[in-house]
Amino acid sequence: MKVHTLLSSELVLPDLASRTRDAVLEEMVRSLKSKEKINKDRELLEKLIQRENLGSTAIGEGVAVPHCKLKEIQSPLLALARSKKGVEFASIDGKPAQVFFLVVSSPDNPSQSLQILAAIAHLVRGSPSLVKKILAARSPGKIIEVIREEEEKGNA
Repeated sequence: MKVHTLLSSELVLPDLASRTRDAVLEEMVRSLKSKEKINKDRELLEKLIQRENLGSTAIGEGVAVPHCKLKEIQSPLLALARSKKGVEFASIDGKPAQVFFLVVSSPDNPSQSLQILAAIAHLVRGSPSLVKKILAARSPGKIIEVIREEEEKGNA
C-alpha cells in the first residue's frame, strides 16, 4: 500500500493554525467535515482525543499519526496537515510534531487500517529527510509528490 495514493490535494492542510494537540485534531476534523468526507465530526474528534489519551500517536522525527475507526466510513480517509512551527504532541523523541497523517477507517476492516499505519511508519523510517521535504513543499500537490518520490526511492 502506498501512502501517496490515499492522499488528495483537498485533504492536505499546508498551514495549520493550531498550536495544541486537541486544536490540531479539531482543525483536521473540521477540514474533513467541510469537504463533506464525514458527517459525525464531534464523534470523530472525541474518538481521536480518546486515542491520544491512551498514548501519543506521535512516532518521532516530527511526525504524528492520529487515527481511529468510525462506523460511517466506507473506505479509509487519509488527511495530512503541516505545522511549520510544530506542536507539542508528547512524541517519543520529545520533539514537536510538524507533519500529521490523520487516518480514519472502518471498524469493519481492521487489517486495512493496520496496513495504512504500517505504510506510514515505513515511509517515515525509510526517509530521514521526509519532514524537511514536506515542510519545504510549496503546495498540497507538491507535498503529495514529495511522498510519492520518497516511496518510490524505498522500492528502488
